[in-house]
Formats: sequence, structure tokens, C-alpha cells
Amino acid sequence: MKKLIITIVAVLLMLPSFATEGMWIPLLLKSLNESDMKEMGLKLSAEDIYSINHSSLKDAIVHFGGGCTAEVISEQGLILTNHHCGYGKIQSHSSEEHNYLKNGFWAMTKEQELKNEGLTATFIVRIEDVTESVLKNVEGNMDPKAKKAKLKENIQAIETKAIEGTHYKAKIKPFFYGNEYYMIITETFNDVRLVGAPPSSIGKFGGDTDNWIWPRHTGDFSMFRIYANKNNQPAEISDNNVPYKPKKSLSIAMHNMKEGEFCMVYGFPGRTYQYLTSDALNYVMNAANPARIKMRERSLSIIDATMKSSEKKYIQYAAKQSRISNAYKKWIGQNIGLKENDAITLKQNFEKEFSTRAKGTQYENVLSDLKALNDEMYDYNLARDMFIELFYMGPEILSFSTKFRAFENYNKISLAKDFEAQKVEKLKTIKKFFKNYDQETDKKIFITLVKTYREIMKDDFEPDAFKIIDNKFKGNYELYAESIFDNSKFCNENDMNKFINSYNSGAAKKLIKDPAYVLTNNILKTYKLKVEKKYMSLNIQIEEKMKLYLKGRLELFPNKKHAADANSTLRLTYGKVEGSSPKDGMNYEYYTTLDGMIQKNNLGKDDFKLDPKIKDLWKAKDYGQYAQNGELRVCFTGSNHTTGGNSGSPVLNGKGELIGLNFDRSWESTMSDYLFDPKRCRNIAVDIRYILWIVDKYAGAGHLVEEMKIAN
Repeated sequence: MKKLIITIVAVLLMLPSFATEGMWIPLLLKSLNESDMKEMGLKLSAEDIYSINHSSLKDAIVHFGGGCTAEVISEQGLILTNHHCGYGKIQSHSSEEHNYLKNGFWAMTKEQELKNEGLTATFIVRIEDVTESVLKNVEGNMDPKAKKAKLKENIQAIETKAIEGTHYKAKIKPFFYGNEYYMIITETFNDVRLVGAPPSSIGKFGGDTDNWIWPRHTGDFSMFRIYANKNNQPAEISDNNVPYKPKKSLSIAMHNMKEGEFCMVYGFPGRTYQYLTSDALNYVMNAANPARIKMRERSLSIIDATMKSSEKKYIQYAAKQSRISNAYKKWIGQNIGLKENDAITLKQNFEKEFSTRAKGTQYENVLSDLKALNDEMYDYNLARDMFIELFYMGPEILSFSTKFRAFENYNKISLAKDFEAQKVEKLKTIKKFFKNYDQETDKKIFITLVKTYREIMKDDFEPDAFKIIDNKFKGNYELYAESIFDNSKFCNENDMNKFINSYNSGAAKKLIKDPAYVLTNNILKTYKLKVEKKYMSLNIQIEEKMKLYLKGRLELFPNKKHAADANSTLRLTYGKVEGSSPKDGMNYEYYTTLDGMIQKNNLGKDDFKLDPKIKDLWKAKDYGQYAQNGELRVCFTGSNHTTGGNSGSPVLNGKGELIGLNFDRSWESTMSDYLFDPKRCRNIAVDIRYILWIVDKYAGAGHLVEEMKIAN
């Protein structure tokens, strides 16, 4: 029986991918997916979805801020994305006087729309397969460093030539671990303004309680507008700019949704790891995720308490809390799903079949080579992950101090031509940092994370600076933290302003003796010497072996459709509007309604608070044209393969019309970064009709709806 099960699993893994699995490069849709998609309900051609000869759906898809997706929904450059994608900018405009996080924001005229320094909107001009050119004169037996240098040389030459004489940008990225290379030509707009955002009681309804959970009732959306110069080209932020005229804007579907209808998600998924070997996945499940969960759990307990203490501190830490908690809860669900699906065994079974087919070929030893490398990498991987958690996700005093490293060398920086300009920029940096900083909170995070970090890290990788905790402070982390925070300039805004304004050689000498600065440098130095160098060396070797392994998979399993891992490039995934049965005895409907939102609100929990106006509209059943069968639908699920970066992606029907806004996955689906299960993996979207209802009926911003093309 055991042999039979293994054989069945192996056969299933050799079959073509499930229709709903995979994030597909739009350039290749015609050859790989068009017939499959049409069979499922697509009414468009592959050319309608992606084309460089005429306007297509790709021209309405935006890489928002480099980390999320948005879509153009009007001929005046109006774009739609998630509330959590615009959260940082909404927070930056918020104050106790104008708390847009709490109360929402709606620009009733274009003059009221808020400018956002540093926010970008990027369109794809075209995608090209440049594999042959990139690999020219790159020999398989070359020294790894020489090979890397040649690849870099080829890539730079191709990118430079591709955008010569234009304002476009070019980026070549590897796919299938370097077996293929595609060049993405982009156009980036730098003037993107906030137009509208619901209050957090709508945009974050359910809070951490509902995050990654289905059923969901979150109105996770916000609206921005792209501005261009008078020639409709990218320009820096200016009052002279005008709304961008897009090549394509999406039509809004107002049809009654049915379970089983075709849908697709078009956006910029961040990272997936579908092809990791079983030993690499073992590290993720049994080392990385548990350690990262522990670090974030402890810092979140402090941040959550801070946010409840005052409205000011809530505003200060809202965006940080969201950034830290999102991955924290995802990793918990990810591990549950991977364990329940016995993911490591599934991979091991596939690897047995791979090894059988690979006998006598160049791929025969690749899996054993990868196992040896991954075993050696284990401790370095963990050291790197913990460094990231402490340094970039932990106490802010550490990363903040690195922004002033140039001021350590007085002789060099004081002679710089732009010295005065640098001082002005640093004063801006200080003001921005302390607007959202609370010293006592940071100290508490410092104490708990340094302690947790030391519990997890091997002694060999620990910074020398931490050893004085045991020697000088007898293991008292509180006293150690006080010695840092009570004597450092980096946690005091006035001290930092004085440092910059009266900067001289004496100030530079004091800087290098600042306890926070000394600690930061010691942590960085230790990481670079003891971890980074070896990590990078092993990573290069693993990447080379993974390239060979993927080449083998592509060659030895020719009947299986292979979708490249997500890497923040434009992808399309398709499936159906459908519910799920992720566990025995559990059956999820495919949509939720405003009725369910009211039920949650009645529980009286903080995460389920609602503006009274929503309840009034619900009581009156004032749903207008946005209802279906007398109900106002809020969210729905689909069997689309999504990940981080797909936040804000449009969910489109078979005609390419907008039916929803992707914002999450169910908790049972978070495993899909490593293993996709079509029976349990579901993406979660806000119904576009609920979004329009909030804009029109709740916010009274019907002028925005009037901009859109409604397809009844």
C-alpha cells in the first residue's frame, strides 16, 4: 500500500500543473496557457492581455511603490490599490488633528489630493526573452566568479542598449534559477497622490484577528492618482503636473457573480519557492519560521501595548505594527499548511522519481550535492535570518544610526561639495524618524529582542559587544539597555539636531564613541566577517546547483507545465471564483456580506469596530446598484495562485473587467509560496461593488465613481 501511494503521488507530480497553479509570464500566455484559459471561460485573446503593438490589459497594471500592485480605473489616471499598500502614506499624512488612519480621507476635488514624496507608479512597456544574449560566452565550466562577472557584463550591455535615447528603465532578471533571462522595460511616474482611503475600521476591519483568515469582511482598498507633465510623461512632483492619461483603463463589472466563473489576477507577485528541495524546505519549516515567529511575537506584544496607550502612539506605530505582524501570522499558517500536507514527504517522493530519471545523465548527483550544500548552509542561513530580524525589524535605534556613518569622517565629509546639502537632508531624516519614534517602546523592544536573539544564535556568530551583558551587567538586559539608551544621541531628537547643526571634528569624534553607534558597528562587522562572506560563497554554489536541478526538471519532465517562481515581475494567474474545503468537515462559502460584518461588530471586540454610518446604511438596506439578490457582498475567494506583491492586484473576469481587488490569502493558503494545493489554496479579494458602495454611499465621493467605466 505504501509503495502504491508513493507511486500515485509521483505520477500526480509528473502530470501537467493544475489549471489554477502557477504565475505565468504574460509574454508566454499564447503558447502556454491561452487554450486552457479559454476552456475555463476566458473571452479575450492572449494579445488582449499582453501586447506591445496595441493597448492591452498590461497597460492598466501598475507596480505600486515597488512592493504592491495597483490598476488604472479611469481615463484621468485614477488607480486602485489596497489600504495596506497605501497605509504608510496615509499614516504619513495623519496627525492627532487630522487622523486619516482613524477617520479616512477623501479628496472632493483634485486640488485636495495629497502629494507623496518617494511614491512611484511603474508600467511595463515590454518584456523580452534575452536568454541567448545574456548567456553568450558564458561557459558551463567557467570559474563561478568569472561566470558571474561575464553575466553582469552581458546584462549591463543589453540593458544600456535597450533604453538608449529613452526615459525608460531596463532590468534583466533570471528565471528558473538562471536557465532563462527576461528583460523588463518600464516607465516610472514619480508624482502619485492620495485621493481616497476609508477609515481603518473599514480598510483594516478585523485587524490582526482576521488577518489571513476566511471568512473576511475587510474593505482593504485605497485610491491614488498618477500625475504627469503636460506631455503625459513622468515628472517630479509639481503643481504644474496634470492627471495622467493612460493607454488603458479597466472597465468595472457590475454583473451578478456566480461560483465557478472564470477569474484571473494580474500583478507583481513578490517571491515564491516552488522548486526548493526537501532539505531546503526542512530548514524553512523547522528552523527559520519558528525562530522568526518567536522574535516577532515578542516585539509585537510590546508594540500592541504601546498603540493602545494613546492616539499619538497609535499613529506612530500603526504602519510598523502592520509590517511586522503580517509576515508573523503568515509564517504560522504556512507551517501549519506545510505540515498538514506533509510537504517534505511530497518533495522527497518527487526527488526519488527525479533521481530515477536522472541516472546516467549530468543531473545524477545534483540532489546529493544540493543536500550537502544546504546542510553546510543551515547555521549561516539562521544567523542571517536572525540578523535581519534584529537589525531591520527590531529596535530602530540600530538601523537609524547607520544613516550617519558618513559623518564619522570629519575631514572627508566637511570637504564635500554638497556638505551643506547633506546636513539639510539629515535634518529632514531626523524629523521624519522622530515623528514616529517612542524611546521607551524602542528600549523595551531592544531588551526582549537582544535576549531572544542570543537564545537562538550560536555563540560562534554572536557579536562581541553582547558578551558584556554577561560579564559587566551579570545578565541584566535592562541595565544593559539603559547604558545604551541613556547615553546615546540616536534616541533623542534635540541631541541629533544639535549634532548636525553644530557639526565639527569634535562631534565626529563623539559619534564614533556613541554606545548605540559602537554596538551597531560591532553587529555589522561581526555579521560581515562571520556570516555574510561564507553565506554568499555557499549561496553562489547553491544557485549553480539549483540552476542545474531546474534544467533537469525542465528536460526530464517535458509533459509538465513549468511556471517560474515569482520574482516581482508582471505575472498572470488564473482560476475560478470558488470556495474551499481546506480541512475535513470544513466548508467555506465563496463570498461574505455586510450582514456578517455587522455580526462581528456585535461581538464588541476592538478589531471589529464600525463607523455608525455603516450600521445606519445597513439597517436601511441602502445598497443601491451595488447589491446582489438583496445582499451587499463584501469579499470573495478564488483559486488563483497569489503571494505577497499581489496585494492590490485586479481580479478580472473572462472579459477582462474588474470584479475585485486582491488583498490576501486564507490562512490555509499561505503554504502556497512553497507548495500549491488547488483544493485548499484561495486568494481573498474585496468585491468591487462593495468598494464602489463605500466610495459612493458611505464617503459621498460619487464623483470618483463617475470617472470610471461601469459595465452593467
